[in-house]
Order: sequence, then C-alpha cells, then structure tokens
Amino acid sequence: MKSNTSDRIKISPGFWEGIRQLGIADHEVARIAQLPLTFITETVVTQSQYLAIWQAYSDLIGDTAEGIIKMATFYETTKFPPTVLATYHARDYRDALNRMARYKQLCPPESLQITEDGEHCLIELEWLNKDQPGPPLLVGLTLAFLLELGRRGTGSPLKAHYVEFSQSMGDVQALESYFGCPIRMDASCNRLTLHRSDLDRPFVSYNEELLEILTPILDQSLNEQKQSRSYAEMVKWIMKRSLTGGRLDIQTVAKELSMSDRTLQRRLTDENTSFKQLLTHARHEQARAYLADPSLDIKEVAFLIGYQDQNSFYRAFRLWEGDTPANWRTEHAIQTR
Repeated sequence: MKSNTSDRIKISPGFWEGIRQLGIADHEVARIAQLPLTFITETVVTQSQYLAIWQAYSDLIGDTAEGIIKMATFYETTKFPPTVLATYHARDYRDALNRMARYKQLCPPESLQITEDGEHCLIELEWLNKDQPGPPLLVGLTLAFLLELGRRGTGSPLKAHYVEFSQSMGDVQALESYFGCPIRMDASCNRLTLHRSDLDRPFVSYNEELLEILTPILDQSLNEQKQSRSYAEMVKWIMKRSLTGGRLDIQTVAKELSMSDRTLQRRLTDENTSFKQLLTHARHEQARAYLADPSLDIKEVAFLIGYQDQNSFYRAFRLWEGDTPANWRTEHAIQTR
C-alpha cells in the first residue's frame, strides 16, 4: 500500500501527555526541536517539525532502545487517536495490521508494506520522502508498536521472528529482550518479521460497534485526502503559518517540503499557479480573517501577514478589495451584525 505525500501531520493530544508521563517536559522537547512553545498545543505540524520533535525526544531520553521500549509500553491505550483505535479494536491481528497500513496514509511520513510469505509475515517500513528519513527512535518505535498492538489486542506475550534496522538502535540486548527475537543492525531495510500463525489470533479488544462508527469516517477522510491533495494547497498552508513578521521565499517553503526550489516551482507550474500568486492569495485570505477580529488593530494585521511597512499593506489591500482595510472592516462588521 503506497501513501500520498503530505506535509501536514497530525499530532495526537495524547502524545504530549505521554511524553510527560515518561518524565520529560514538553517545553524541553520544543526547545531542543527549536520550535515555539505554541507547538505544544498544535494538532497539525509540518514534516520537518514532526521529525524534529521526535529527534528532540530521542536526545532527551538518551539511549535509543530505552526510548523505544518506554514509549511503546507506557503509552496508554485510552490516549490512542481514532486511526489507532480502529486497529486496537479490530477482529484479529491480521485485520489490525491491515488497518494500520491503510490508515498510515492519513498520518505520514512513513508507510507500511505487508507481505505474507510461507510461515512469516514481513512488515517493511518505508519513508515517503527518501531524502528525509525519520530518526532511529521513530523507526524503532513504529516497528515496536506493531508488535505491541498484537500483544495488547490478543492479550498474549507475542514474540517477533526477526527484526532488521538500517541504523544503530542503542542497547541491542534490551531490544532483543523486548521483541523476543534476534535483532540485526545495519540492514538494507527496516523490517519486522512476525510468525504468520499469530495473525489469526482474535483480539480480546474487538469492538464491532465501535468499528462500524470509526471505519466509514476514516475511509471517507482517506478518500477526501487523496482527492484534494495538491502542492498549491500544501504551499499555501505552510505560508499561512509562516507569514508573520518576515520575508517568505520559495527556498524556505521548498525546504519545509524537503525538495529544491526548482522542483517546487515546477510542481506549481504544473498546477497552473506560482509561488508569487499563492503568497498573494495567502496574504489576502489571512488579511480578511484578521480584519474580522476587532481586537487586532490594522498595524498588527499588516505585521501578521508579513508586511513590515503598513503603507505597503494598504496598497496591497486596495488592489485586493478596492477599498482600505479600515473601510472593509467597517462594512464587514455591519454585514455580520
């Protein structure tokens, strides 16, 4: 199953609570990741920010293996987001893994490839952006959680057959004890091999009624994501989050999308738009949204959408709306009373 690339990644509110339960301050994660504290309350981040958060957690926890095992085992089932709840309450282990691979498409940047072969089931982790793989801890945790899912769902102490990592994962003995099998480092891929017979084990957490509610909603979200995703949409989304108080150029946005500025411009041209056009649209839309908030004065609005000079904002707004920001705000306020 291949996923569509997306730069918008959802962060479950339970993630930060799980971090705190491990004795790590969320503000320390934000500091090391070089992100503002406001990101602790964000539900959606860019791919670069997402990977920076995981690298910060890894730096704070110390040994990679310790971080993998702690997060996999300490995270409470009640904190799972809907995409994971749909796997935890699946009919059996096979159903859970297939759901996990499917709904991973809703939360990149990784994807899972599942192959049943003979007595084994091979699950390979792949990064949607080959040039920006996740930190080792995130790799290890992803595979550990797949086994943890089977253990919690079946209520049995399942063991893997074999685990392969392309990078060093810290304390190998600790990981072998956790997975219950040999661990190979410096492999050509990141792969978890399970005993195929375990896939038929029923889940004691099976909840048919909950699945009848969650499945249609998640499937609809997946279909909508596939239909609506465009580079123009992603670029404008990043712009709106990055406009405040400075010059925003295509190199900065391209870096967030892990591609060159030439590649990004070519993708936008294919979608019949340009970086300059999208920047104008993003500023225009944000200006209207901010002006609708009476608590913001016009000078603040100019700064929030990236204008250091208030007169430049006035000239731009006249081109967009044919009126001054003050008049537009007054008319808008009258219309919405």
